[in-house]
Amino acid sequence: MAASPIEVGSNDARYEALRRGFNQRWIAKPDYVVVATTADDVVAALAKFRSNPANSERRITVRSGGHCYENFVSSGDVGVIIDVSQMNRVYFDPEMDAYCIEAGATNWHSTTQLYRSTGLALPGGSCYSVGLGGHVSGGGYGLLSRDFGLTVDYLYAVEVVTVADGKTPKKTVARKDSTDASLRDLWWAHTGGGGGNFGVITRYWFRGLRKPPAQVLARSVAWKWEDFLARPDLFKSLVRRYGQFFEYENKGTLPAASFGTYKYRDLFTLLKLTHMSSGKVGLIIQLDGTKDHSVHRLAAFMKWITADFKTGDTYHVEETPLDQAIGEHPAMGSLFIPTRLPWLTATQSINDSGPNRCGKYKSAYMTKGFTEHQIDAIHRHLTDGKYTNPDALVQVDSYGGAVNDVGPEETAVPQRSSVMKLQYQAYWTWGTDADKNGVYDYLDAEKDPEIAGPHLRWIRNFYQDVYRPTGGVPAVVDPAYPATKDANTDGCYINYPDVDISDTKLNTLGQPWHQLYYKNSYKRLQRAKKLWDPHNIFRHAQSVAVPKTT
Repeated sequence: MAASPIEVGSNDARYEALRRGFNQRWIAKPDYVVVATTADDVVAALAKFRSNPANSERRITVRSGGHCYENFVSSGDVGVIIDVSQMNRVYFDPEMDAYCIEAGATNWHSTTQLYRSTGLALPGGSCYSVGLGGHVSGGGYGLLSRDFGLTVDYLYAVEVVTVADGKTPKKTVARKDSTDASLRDLWWAHTGGGGGNFGVITRYWFRGLRKPPAQVLARSVAWKWEDFLARPDLFKSLVRRYGQFFEYENKGTLPAASFGTYKYRDLFTLLKLTHMSSGKVGLIIQLDGTKDHSVHRLAAFMKWITADFKTGDTYHVEETPLDQAIGEHPAMGSLFIPTRLPWLTATQSINDSGPNRCGKYKSAYMTKGFTEHQIDAIHRHLTDGKYTNPDALVQVDSYGGAVNDVGPEETAVPQRSSVMKLQYQAYWTWGTDADKNGVYDYLDAEKDPEIAGPHLRWIRNFYQDVYRPTGGVPAVVDPAYPATKDANTDGCYINYPDVDISDTKLNTLGQPWHQLYYKNSYKRLQRAKKLWDPHNIFRHAQSVAVPKTT
């Protein structure tokens, strides 16, 4: 007889840690947390949960790495959390002729285990502790993606514990080439549909994985805000030229006078536009270091985006080391001088999660460079003197390249023409002993919700202002919404969920949240939902809805 899965209840010392994830805003009060070590544990946990009539209105949720930005996993209506983080093996499966990665494996698990044993890599994210269960199902991207594509572009099969009849959980394996159309729909739904929608993901299989460059060229640089405050035009020039670079690169129209015949598909960058109270704006760069001209390509890129920083021999804004943590990335002062490192070593240097704290996030895909309105709004909110938070920023990731080689309908990620991806971020700690018990903890936030108030207002106002011409959101171009005609945006990233885009007071355009995430993919996702979770067992504030029957 199989052993029962581990259940961690409120009397267990582990309960406090296991009922919450990375974002300390969201803390659930489940009856218990299931620590699953096998897919059979997941089956048993679901069967037990569904057999209890008291759970009819409560949710059962899943956690792999615990990085969900909203309360989709941890909230007051959660009865049980299934934690799959112990299911973290990475191995070659000869029957599938594919590499298997279990859903609890983190980016770091997949990176180290795959590369050390095979020399291959999955183009996953730069945050080492993010779990693959959610990362892959939402599309997944990282520093190799401009050269390799998204994680889902290599997904061959997925194992999901489903409860299609509402009562009996079962392990279901869906392949890209399944003969059964319903299984192909289930596979497709996990190529960008997001986690927590169709069942509990337990394993992924990947084919066609590639070898990263043996060495990469890495650099980090920062500029002092005091220089930008003296010359706002130069801050705006940096943002403008950075966006133009990736727009031109995507179209193949980089100025020959500056770049000659250089190609940049292997270049990945993260521009960290911080609030002025942080003191510095940062930039992290990685490109293939095995090419003879990599040093020259890097220099040409830097010279172009900072072209206005110097007049004659006079520097108005000078480069400084990135010697402080910004957002989720650590200080990288040692990379101020361009440094050639083994790929795995560089990946380790850039990987981080930042400290555990509260956070609010927003996102945007961009198909072109920034408009002047957007540049002015970014500067306005990053220099807002009424808000002082050194841990507030918008991070602008380079995008496109190989990502855009895949058609918008081949996976559930329809944004296949973007050149940048933005992540708006605000972090804070409780910082107030609201309940007067002598310590800071989540109970202070429950006592005084206004602890989060300044941060939520700032990031919401920031986002609405940047996208004011399109109703406060990064609109998808759609003839039904005339305001989107000239939009340079393409919606939002489901792995950076933001419930605000469902709020008609904050999203005044009228495009529904699911169009911003999924565009035309949503109808097929709903078809998969009706087939595999018609009873809406797996749900959250922005889950795929079971379509209404006519």
